[in-house]
Amino acid sequence: MKKILLISDTHSYLDPKLIKHIQEADEVWHAGDIGTIDVCLEIEKLKPFKAVFGNIDDKDVRVTYPENLFFDCENVPVYITHIGGYPGKYPAKIKTLLKEHKPKLFICGHSHILKVMYDKELELLFINPGACGVHGFHKVKTAVRFEIEGSDIKNLAVIELGNRTSLN
Repeated sequence: MKKILLISDTHSYLDPKLIKHIQEADEVWHAGDIGTIDVCLEIEKLKPFKAVFGNIDDKDVRVTYPENLFFDCENVPVYITHIGGYPGKYPAKIKTLLKEHKPKLFICGHSHILKVMYDKELELLFINPGACGVHGFHKVKTAVRFEIEGSDIKNLAVIELGNRTSLN
């Protein structure tokens, strides 16, 4: 079993309230718009870390992390990208990749809108953890935690870190 902390859209800000959630996880996954590589380095000091770059990320982040990340966690095929739409509204390129790779878990960021949906057509769980940074239009900083055991995704919970305008 793996305990996953899923974050996105930090925009160079690592909320101090996130540290305890990082410490409780087995792995941290970031769905892009990291900001600076320093955010990654801080998280990597604490836990194994997977990430994709987002549209605001600089060269350091882009040469370190891919645009699209495909891997298996336990027995769950996972696909993470930054700009991915959502069920019923995937960009054509993303829909092609989803049909080709057949993930059971599809994760993206970008919208700053927390969304968890089951896509019946493609038989996958879609998660956008919202945004946990202080830049953007979201009102509340959010992250998502869940567990993967074998082929089961379970115990999903939303973490609210406070108002976007609050720096701690």
